[in-house]
Amino acid sequence: MSDPRLHPWYVAIGASGSEGLKDIKGLLADLPIALEAVVMVVLHRPWDRVSHLRAVLADAASMPVVVAARGERFQAGTIYVGEPADHLTLAARSFGELVDDPHRAHRNRTVDLLFNSVAVHGGGRIIGVVLSGSLDDGARGLAAIHAAGGATMVMTPDGGPVRGMPENAIAYDGPIDVIGSARTIAAAIVAQVAAA
Repeated sequence: MSDPRLHPWYVAIGASGSEGLKDIKGLLADLPIALEAVVMVVLHRPWDRVSHLRAVLADAASMPVVVAARGERFQAGTIYVGEPADHLTLAARSFGELVDDPHRAHRNRTVDLLFNSVAVHGGGRIIGVVLSGSLDDGARGLAAIHAAGGATMVMTPDGGPVRGMPENAIAYDGPIDVIGSARTIAAAIVAQVAAA
């Protein structure tokens, strides 16, 4: 078995809007401080405004929340976010990479950007989580995580008339391992990380 310090778990979480923020806070509140995983969070938000996401998530989470720095070595037991115009990705096993996007080339594809990077660089110890949000960001990246041997988890769709991120992720490609509430997903993450 490989050393978890050399090959930690990576949990990539994506959401959009105020409902997505509420889901992220609920999920992070249920993750223990001793979780042996690097947790990476992307929330769609205005790129041209000051973001307080780190502080908002730190109020909800027991784990420390930090804004990732380019080239930073990610540490298990920490939650990472990027600034709105610097998109969080994983590069070369445990090193963070921020994709500078001042002209919004990635627009509403920042969750796929994170998930695809985790699928490529995270090894088999990866989990992708799609929470609430509109449109279909995250669906393609979640399929890439599944294809790379990772676990896939999606928030239970709200049943509204418009398909959002959860519905599109479920319908896109490949099976979803867990569909449930933020609490259910948090418990599944803890169980997955503890099992390996």
